Amino acid sequence: MTERPESLSIAPEHSANPELLPIRDVVRLTGVNPVTLRAWERRYGLIQPLRTEGGHRLYSLDDVATIRDISSWTERGVAVSKVGTLLERSRPTQNDSSLRVADTSVSVVDFSDASEWLEWQRSIRQALAAFDEDGLEQLYGQIFSTYPTSQVFGQVLLPLWHELRHQTGFGQLSQWLFYDAFLRARVLQRLQFVRRGARQCVLLAALPDQCRELELLVTGLLLSGDHGAIRVLPLGQPLAEMPLLCQAIQPRALVFFAPAPPSPPLLGQLNKLALAIDCPMALAGRGAELVAAKLKDTPVANLGDEPRLMLSRLMQFLAGHLDT
Repeated sequence: MTERPESLSIAPEHSANPELLPIRDVVRLTGVNPVTLRAWERRYGLIQPLRTEGGHRLYSLDDVATIRDISSWTERGVAVSKVGTLLERSRPTQNDSSLRVADTSVSVVDFSDASEWLEWQRSIRQALAAFDEDGLEQLYGQIFSTYPTSQVFGQVLLPLWHELRHQTGFGQLSQWLFYDAFLRARVLQRLQFVRRGARQCVLLAALPDQCRELELLVTGLLLSGDHGAIRVLPLGQPLAEMPLLCQAIQPRALVFFAPAPPSPPLLGQLNKLALAIDCPMALAGRGAELVAAKLKDTPVANLGDEPRLMLSRLMQFLAGHLDT
């Protein structure tokens, strides 16, 4: 593949722009080393940072979001040579500022809002550095009382979770584990509260090797809305045994979370599974959107990956008004 043109230069007065980050800060925020960043830029054209007159790279918050997306794809087994196509297909339109389900980034950045998200993250980092569970609990409650659930996770909590997961300094793994356990416990608590007293539920499962437990739980919370009953199955649930669970539980629907596009063999397995169970089946997440064309004329519905649309489609699906 031919190299892309050099990044654009910027005037000296813009080099001090607080919304532009030097490469050392991007490495800290994303865990991606400088050699890899330069390869993604020059060999694959996946990112295009600005340059100072001295030739130093400066990255926007959109660039950081893209880098996290690239890392997410490659961690899920997608070849970096194919990531460009996936980024183009998953990039929202200019007027679409919606959040992606369990995503790591802000696709369209409003910097007035972004400064608020960063301030909340700074406060959370301080609590994590002190392993202060009471302080973290207080911040968690304050954020939820200020913003909708999709923004809480999409803009504040999950981006920081991904950032800390990639950092390797002394004590940072312990901080991430503390943070991960805290969030999983709180999301499980909310899911159980919403599901209390419900006679029927929607089963939510992860496709094999595509996500971590917190990402799946957050997706379940977003799908549950204000009064939905979502039962999240453990990671590693065998696809072959899904008919057994569906027969025993009798769910209203079975939904698979797909943060990455399922491979053709996996799509074939899902189509066969949809015919073997007695409830409707759907995919949710960015991967579902990226294989939407392949889901047409199959028994598997596409719920999309934007929280409000996904929840709306789930309600239509359960009511029998969403075509598969």
